[in-house]
Amino acid sequence: MANETIAILGGTGDLGTGLAIRWSRAGHRIIIGSRTLEKAQAAVAALAEISPDTPAEAMANADAAAAGDIVVLTVPFAHQISTLETVKPHLAGKILIDVTVPLMPPKVGTVQLPAEGCAAKRAQDFLGDEVHVVSAFQNIAADLLQDPTLAIECDVLVAGNSKDARQRVIDLAAEAGMNGWHAGPIANSAAAEALTSILIQINRQGVLSHSGIKIVGQDAH
Repeated sequence: MANETIAILGGTGDLGTGLAIRWSRAGHRIIIGSRTLEKAQAAVAALAEISPDTPAEAMANADAAAAGDIVVLTVPFAHQISTLETVKPHLAGKILIDVTVPLMPPKVGTVQLPAEGCAAKRAQDFLGDEVHVVSAFQNIAADLLQDPTLAIECDVLVAGNSKDARQRVIDLAAEAGMNGWHAGPIANSAAAEALTSILIQINRQGVLSHSGIKIVGQDAH
C-alpha cells in the first residue's frame, strides 16, 4: 500500500536512513523523528547528503508518531522505553515496527536478552494491546540498505501478536527489497534479537562481512 506516512523514530543511524531511502522510493511519505526538532532536522540534512532524491520531514518524536500511519523505532536498546514513553499516546491502533536489539556494550557479541524475554516483548508489554508491535529488521547489515540499487541477500524474521500486522510489515520488507517471513508471536523476537550478536561474531572472524540469514526449504505447494 503506497502513499502511507512512515515515521522513523531515531532515524539518524544506518538502519533508519536506509529504510527511509527504500520506502521513499516505494512511494511512502517519510518523517524522521528525534528527541528534539533540531536533532531531527540535522538527521534530515544528513539523509539529504547521502540520498538527495529522498524527501523527508523532520519532527520531534511525539509529533512524528502522531503523524505516522506506521511508526518505526530505531533507537538503541538503552533508549527504547524512554522513547516509547514520549510517544505512547500517539500509537493506539497503529503498527509499531520495533527493530531494537538488546546489545549491551562492550559485550555486543554476547547474547544478553532482557528479563521480559526480548526487547520487542518489553515494548509490547509497555504499550499494551492497543498497539500492534511487530519486530523486524534486526539481522540486516544496515549500511547496505543505503544503496537502493543493491540486492539485500538477507531475509527478515517478522514477529508480532497480530498476523495482519505481521503481514503488513512483510509487505514493507518486500517494498524495501527483502523477503520477510512470519515468525510467530512477539515473544519469538528473542530468536532474531539473539541472532544479531551471533552475526557480529561471524563478521569478526574476517571471512565474511555483512552476514545475515536466509530461510531455505522446499516449496510446500
